[in-house]
Amino acid sequence: SRWKDAIRKSLSEIRKLGLYGVTPGEMERYASSLMTDAEQLAAQGDRISHGDQLSHLMETVANGHTFMSPEQSYYTTASALQSLTLDDVNQAAAELCSHIAGMNDEQKGAEGMCIAVACMPKGIKEGSDAWCDEKLFVETIHEACQLAVEPEKDVVVPHTLIPEDEVAAACKETPPVWKGGSFTDGTPNTAPDQITRPFTLRRLGNGIRIGIANNPAESQRGHLRMVAPGGRDAERRLGFKKGTMAIGARTMQEGGAFGPWTREQVELFCVDHLLMVEINCSEEDLTVDFVFPTTNVGNVGFGDDVQLGITGTEAVLQVVREIIVGFKWEEDALGRSKQSFRSSHETLQKNLEGLTTERVMEAMTGNDDRFLSIDVDSVNDITLDEAKLAVMSQMLTKDLEISLAGDFDVNETLEMVFKYLGSIPESTNEEYAREAEKVKRAVPPLPAPGRHIELELEDPDPRAVAYVAGSAPNSWGFLSDGATLAQKVLDADPKASDYDKKRRSHPLFAHVALSLLSEIINRRLFSYVRERKQLTYDANFSFTGFERLLGSWFLVTVTASKEKAEKALQACKETLAALRKSTPITVDNVESAKRVVLNRFDGELRTSQYWTQLMTGLQEEQIPLKGPLSVTDFHAVVESITAKDLQLSLETLGLNNDQLYTAIGRTNKPEGLSPLEDDDEEELVRAAPVIGMRRGGALTG
Repeated sequence: SRWKDAIRKSLSEIRKLGLYGVTPGEMERYASSLMTDAEQLAAQGDRISHGDQLSHLMETVANGHTFMSPEQSYYTTASALQSLTLDDVNQAAAELCSHIAGMNDEQKGAEGMCIAVACMPKGIKEGSDAWCDEKLFVETIHEACQLAVEPEKDVVVPHTLIPEDEVAAACKETPPVWKGGSFTDGTPNTAPDQITRPFTLRRLGNGIRIGIANNPAESQRGHLRMVAPGGRDAERRLGFKKGTMAIGARTMQEGGAFGPWTREQVELFCVDHLLMVEINCSEEDLTVDFVFPTTNVGNVGFGDDVQLGITGTEAVLQVVREIIVGFKWEEDALGRSKQSFRSSHETLQKNLEGLTTERVMEAMTGNDDRFLSIDVDSVNDITLDEAKLAVMSQMLTKDLEISLAGDFDVNETLEMVFKYLGSIPESTNEEYAREAEKVKRAVPPLPAPGRHIELELEDPDPRAVAYVAGSAPNSWGFLSDGATLAQKVLDADPKASDYDKKRRSHPLFAHVALSLLSEIINRRLFSYVRERKQLTYDANFSFTGFERLLGSWFLVTVTASKEKAEKALQACKETLAALRKSTPITVDNVESAKRVVLNRFDGELRTSQYWTQLMTGLQEEQIPLKGPLSVTDFHAVVESITAKDLQLSLETLGLNNDQLYTAIGRTNKPEGLSPLEDDDEEELVRAAPVIGMRRGGALTG
C-alpha cells in the first residue's frame, strides 16, 4: 500500500544520509546556497521589519544562540564554511540520523526511545490496504529499516542551462529586434530604445510583450511573471476536455526536464540558483511566477578563490526560454498532477467552506465547468498528449507577456531579455495553435430569480458559514453584457458637470471605484454584523476580480455559530440594502477608504511581486482599459472619487433581493461521536480562515 511505500522510501533516505553522508557535489552546492542566503540577508539588514527582528531575537534567546546582525551573520557563515570539511558534515549527518539507523538489526544507533505518530482516515476497515494499527505501524517501520541502501550518486548539475555558443547561434539564426510598446488606455506608444519610469514597456520582434521595473526596496531579489491569456476559459473556446488546461499547468509544475537536462538536474540547478517557480491556471490565464536572486549565484569556492556563477536574473531567463521552446512532457509528472487534483477534489467534498461555495457557484453559473472544481472522473480521463496540447497552445509568442521587477540594472536586464527571449522564433509552438470558437469571453448571466442553498456536512467541529453572492462588474468595470460601470454612472447622472464626465471617463475610474466600494462594504459589515449585532467573528466582502472575462461576482462570507447563521445572513443582506437607501455612503466613508487603499498601494509597491502584477496586462489588448495610466494616475484618480460616484457605482452590483444567491453551510456531528460536555460553551465559533476569491469554484481559494 502507498503509506507503507512512503515509510520505506523516507526512512531509507534518512538511513542513506546517516550511513554515507552527502556527496562532494552536494556539499559544494549547499555551501554556495548558504552563502547566497547570508549575503541577501546582509543586504536587506537595514530593511528588516521590527516584527521580524523581534521574532528572530526571541527565537535566538529561546534556543540559547548568539544574536547577530545580518552582516555579522554573513561573515560568521563565510568563516565557518571555509573551515568546514566533508567529514565534519557527514559526522553531523550520522549523529542526526542515528535514531533511524539504530533500528537496523545490524547497526548501533542512538539510545532512548523513538516516537512515531500516524493518523488514519475515518471509516477504514481492518484488512484493507489503508488499514493501520499500532502493531502494523511498528512492523512497517522496522521492516523499512532492514532494507539495503546504496550511497547517493553525485548528479552533475549545470552551472548554466544554455551555453554561450548556443545562445549566439540562436541570435544569428533569429536576430532579436526591439519594438516599441503600444497601449489601449490612451497612453502614447513608447520608443523601442527608450528607458522610461516607473517601468520600461516594449515588445520583441516575435511578439512577446516585455515590462521591466527597478525595485531596490527588496535588496538582491527579483520577481518574474509570465502570463499566457486563456486559462480554463480557453478549454471551452478551443475544444479541450474539462480541466485539461489546469492539469496541464500542474504537470508542467511537477515536471521540469528540457534540453539535454533531466528533471533532477533542472531542479538542482534551480535550488543552486535559489530560483522558486509556481505555475498556476486560473479561469482566464496561465501564470508562471519566479522568485530569484539578482546577484551571482551557483558560485564555487570562498573568499579570494571564489568562481562566480551566472546571476539569478540570467538563470531565470534561461529557464523561461526553455519552458517556451524546449519543455519535455513526462508521464510521471502527469501522474503527480492528477493525484494532486484528485486529492483536492476529495478534500473539497469534506470542506464546509469549499463545498458550500461550490454549490453556490453551480447555481450561479448553471454548472459552467470553467468556474467549478475538476471531478475525479474528468481528471482520470485526461492523457499526457491532451494536457500538452492544451498548455502549448497558449505558449505562442504573440500572446505571451513577461514582466520583471527587482533590484537589478534595467539596461543589463534588457540586454539579457533581448538575447534569451528575443531569439525565440515567432513561429515557436504554432503547430499546437487552435482556432478559437467565436464567443464572447464573459461569465454566464445569472439565472433569475436568485435562490437560497442549505448544506449540511458531517464534522465534529460545530460551526456554520453563510454566503451572499451576486453579479458585479469585472476589475475594469465591464459587466457580462458588455456594458460598463463608467457609462452606467454617466447615464444615471445626466446633470453631471463636464469635470465629472471627464473624471468618470478615465480608464482607471471603475477599477478605483470598485476598490473603494469593497473597502467601505467591508467596514459596514464589520460594524453592523459583528460590532452591533454580535453575530460573527468575521464578515468579509470581495470581488472575483476577473480582468479579461466580462462580468464578475461579489461574495460576502460570514462565519457564525449554527444557531446564529440565519440571523448573520440576514444581517449581511440588511447591510447591503442599507447602503443603497437608509444609510448611504458618506464623505467620511470615502475618505477613510481612500486612506486605506492608497496606503495599501504604496506599501505593496515595495514588493517586486506587486510590480509584476501591475505591469501584467498593460500591453494586452484583451484588457483595453489597463495601461500605464493605471499606475501613474492611481493616486490622482483615487483622490478624485466622490461619495456620489460610489453611490452610483454601487447600483451596478446585483443587490436586489431577487438577484441574490445565498447559502448556509452547517456541520453535523458524525453518528457515534460523544457530544461535548457543554455545547453552549461558546456562542460564537472561532473564525474559519477567510475565503479568498480563487479556487473551489471561482469564488474560493
